[in-house]
Amino acid sequence: MIDVVVVGGGPVGLYLAALLLQHGVSVRILEQRAEPNTHSRAIGIHPPSLEALDGIGVAAALASEGVQIRRGVAFGGGVEVAGMSFRAVSRRYPFVLSVPQARTEAVLERRVRELDGESMLRGATVTGLHDDGARVALDVVTGDGESRIHASLAVAADGVRSTVRQLLGIPVRLKDYPDSYLMGDFADSTAFGPDAALFLEAAGIVESFPLPGRVRRWVARMPAAGEDAPTARSLAGIVHDRTGVAVDPGTNSMLSSFGVRSRLAKRMIHGRTALIGDAAHEISPIGGQGMNLGWLDAAELVPLLLGRLAHAELKAELQCFERHRLQAAARAARQSEINMALGRPLPLPLWRARNRLIGYAASAPAINSRVAARFTMH
Repeated sequence: MIDVVVVGGGPVGLYLAALLLQHGVSVRILEQRAEPNTHSRAIGIHPPSLEALDGIGVAAALASEGVQIRRGVAFGGGVEVAGMSFRAVSRRYPFVLSVPQARTEAVLERRVRELDGESMLRGATVTGLHDDGARVALDVVTGDGESRIHASLAVAADGVRSTVRQLLGIPVRLKDYPDSYLMGDFADSTAFGPDAALFLEAAGIVESFPLPGRVRRWVARMPAAGEDAPTARSLAGIVHDRTGVAVDPGTNSMLSSFGVRSRLAKRMIHGRTALIGDAAHEISPIGGQGMNLGWLDAAELVPLLLGRLAHAELKAELQCFERHRLQAAARAARQSEINMALGRPLPLPLWRARNRLIGYAASAPAINSRVAARFTMH
C-alpha cells in the first residue's frame, strides 16, 4: 500500500510529492493531463516560496532561469507616482522571481523523477474516493482501464475544480467580482529591464512584468463592455491607449482573458484526506499569490502527514493547520481585493486624488516597506 496519494501533478502537487519523497515516503501522483501543460499563467515566485523550494533543491535552478524583480514602479498620466524596492523583504531572496509556470512545473517534475521515477501517473482521472478510517481508496481511470489505488493518506492538489473536493462534498464560499482582465506575453521593447511596472490610469490599470528571453507580460483591466473575442491586437491597443507604450502584436506568444472570483473551502482536512492549493482556496490572480499559497500549504502540511504515517494523534495540530492556512488564504483574498480596487476606472478628479494619496504613502519609508512585505507575502 502506498503511503500518500497526491491528486494533481501541477506545481503544488509536485512540490508536496518531492518533500514527501525526500523523507522516504512512498508517493503516487495522479495527474489528469496526459502531457505537461505549456500554458503559463502564474509567473511570480515570492521570497517565502523560494525558501520553501530551496528545501527540495530547486530554488537555485529556478533563480538561474528567471528574472529577479527587485523593484516595482507605479506610473499615472505619464509620470512616476511611486517606487517600491523589495531589497529589505528577505536576506536570501530580496526579489520576486518571474518564471513561466511551464518551466516551474518542468523543474519540479524533474526533481520528483530524480527521487522516484515511477511516482507520477499521467492521464489518470479520479472517479471515486473511499475512506474507511484506516486507509483511503481511490478509483482511477487511465488508458488501461479502471483500477483502485489504496493509500494511507490522500492529498488533493487538483485545482479550482477539484474532483476530490466534490467527491468529499466539502462546501465552498464563492464570491464573484465584476472585474475582468486580458493578459498576453510580447517581445519586450521597453526600458523597464527587470522592473515591474504598474500604470494606474483613469481608464483602468495596466500591469507589466518581465519574463525570461526579453519577453514582457502585459495585464490590462478590460472595459465593462469588452470584446467577445479579445485579440493580441486589442490588448496592444489598450496598452498603448492607456500607457503610451507600443507593443508589437505580431510578437504575441500567449493570450488569455479571465474573470475574477474567490473560492474558500469550509474545510481543508476531511478524514484521511487534505486539500491544498487551489483545491482549498481560489484567489484572484491579481497579486500572484495563488500558487505560492499552495506551496506554503504543502510545506506546513508535510510534518503532519509524517506524523499521521507514524500513527501519531494529531487532531489539534490538524485543526490548527486548517485554521492557519484558511486565515492565510482569507488575507490573500483581501489583498487581491485591494489590488483590484486600485485598478478600477475612476473619474479624473478621483483618479488624481487616488494617485496623489498613493504617492504620499509610498514616500513614507515605514509604509513603503510594509506594503512591499505584503506584496511579497511576508
